[in-house]
Amino acid sequence: MVATNRELPASGYALEVDGRLKAEFATKDGARAGGEELKKRFPMLQIRIYDAQTNAREEIQIL
Repeated sequence: MVATNRELPASGYALEVDGRLKAEFATKDGARAGGEELKKRFPMLQIRIYDAQTNAREEIQIL
């Protein structure tokens, strides 16, 4: 089995799950909602939002 390397998006936002890109979103609110839902279902995962414009990552934490 060959693993594919997903490239970082040029625009928008992406969800990064345990260091791998899994989904892309047009808005930060959409990415946050998707990430928070995933984190609630699987709290052991490390989930971050990648912002293509600033090349920054923000970790999602559920308190």
